[in-house]
Amino acid sequence: MLENPRSPRVRAVAKLTKRSARQETGLFLLEGPQAAREALAHRPDTVVELFATPSAMERHGDVREAAADAGIEIVLTTEAVLDAMADTVTPQGIVAVARQSPSSVREIFSGDPKLIAICEEVRDPGNLGTIIRAADAAGADAVILTGRTVDPYNPKVVRATTGSLFHVAVAVGADLETTAARARGAGMQVVAADVGGEDFLARRGLLSEPTAWLFGNEARGLDEQALAHADVSLRLPIYGRAESLNLATAASVCLYESAFAQRADR
Repeated sequence: MLENPRSPRVRAVAKLTKRSARQETGLFLLEGPQAAREALAHRPDTVVELFATPSAMERHGDVREAAADAGIEIVLTTEAVLDAMADTVTPQGIVAVARQSPSSVREIFSGDPKLIAICEEVRDPGNLGTIIRAADAAGADAVILTGRTVDPYNPKVVRATTGSLFHVAVAVGADLETTAARARGAGMQVVAADVGGEDFLARRGLLSEPTAWLFGNEARGLDEQALAHADVSLRLPIYGRAESLNLATAASVCLYESAFAQRADR
């Protein structure tokens, strides 16, 4: 059993909460049974190490069985060791280390995509994680991160995806101009979600077509240079007294509207 919270092995895992360590190693941190469960079910090849307390293994037999099926040894630890590794206060007794496996923009557009989310300068980890989760739920083909969008392997992003990071293709470090051009080359329209855009309901008919939604920064939205890469800009109407919608909420509405329209059209 791993008992020393200050051991080199524990410190190496704990360092993955820092972007510099993730970039250096190509690894990232998974916390809790849900994240471990999804990784083992969908991308067991990416799981490098799995740590758990004895009590957590008793509670989550499915995780134990999935790890055995994948040939991954579970390293038993004390609660103190798990706490030292994790980014959260309550890691629920399970922490895993996984290998980053981003998709390429070329690969995404070679697969005849119908719905994609492009995130330009999205900085809040919770927002990005929720957008990835919403894209997965709406049946999107991929999420592409452009500009200085937050690292998708940030522990807060990973938690907010609730496992969707292992279900949907995610490309990182992409250039917006190149991404928009590839989208058009794949027969997609680029639609920006922007408060200065046209009324959503007036142009709703567009959404049955293959669409790459473009979402911008939480505070500034999309600048003129970014908007120039879109074929059309749409704004969601506000019927109540709210000043605006949270980015992740607005993105979820847009992605689902496209999913509804595309399926109705079929």
